[in-house]
Amino acid sequence: MSLMPYKEITKRILSQYSSRTSEKRPYIVAIDGLSGAGKTTLIKSIENEMSNYDQNAVIIHIDDHIVKRNKRYNTGHAEWYEYYYLQWDVEMLATHLFKILHNNSLDLALPFYNHSTDSVTTRVIPVATNTIVLIEGIFLQRKEWKDFYDYIIFLDCPREIRYSRVLDRDTYLGDYEERLNKYKKRYWPGEDYYIEAENPIGNAAIVIKNLNN
Repeated sequence: MSLMPYKEITKRILSQYSSRTSEKRPYIVAIDGLSGAGKTTLIKSIENEMSNYDQNAVIIHIDDHIVKRNKRYNTGHAEWYEYYYLQWDVEMLATHLFKILHNNSLDLALPFYNHSTDSVTTRVIPVATNTIVLIEGIFLQRKEWKDFYDYIIFLDCPREIRYSRVLDRDTYLGDYEERLNKYKKRYWPGEDYYIEAENPIGNAAIVIKNLNN
């Protein structure tokens, strides 16, 4: 589906939430997409729109929960492998994020990564039963996580637009050539592997090719 404004996307989510099969736990929505697709912008718009309906929402950015550098760099594996398989503690998040939500715990205790200090600190996120949990990030439909979602949205932004965005955006990686080299070796091959291995576009409830706000 294309040219769907965020207000319509929000209405779709709320409609699915109102007809959910279980009211004993939060409703879990995945906002999936590759780097530079516009996930963060979309989820902020959805959160703002939900406030107009007095709907409780909790936002979780999966990139807040990556591991320390020594666990994901210089491991002996190819860089794309480090990105896809080692950037997150996949089993830990399955247990302490997704399974906890399904067991209707009132609190999520999750590790938050601090880029400036390369450290991890545990914080508690309160989540009520009548909450829509919006999880935003890349690789959300990996096999260890995909069965936990109630509703999946995938942002299918054209490659040339995504590439331009991330190369202009991620100045922390160095100058333009350093950024391009990093994406060629690490990020883009990891994304290609994800698309081939998990078919996230085919498995999503909604595929948004363009955002029209």
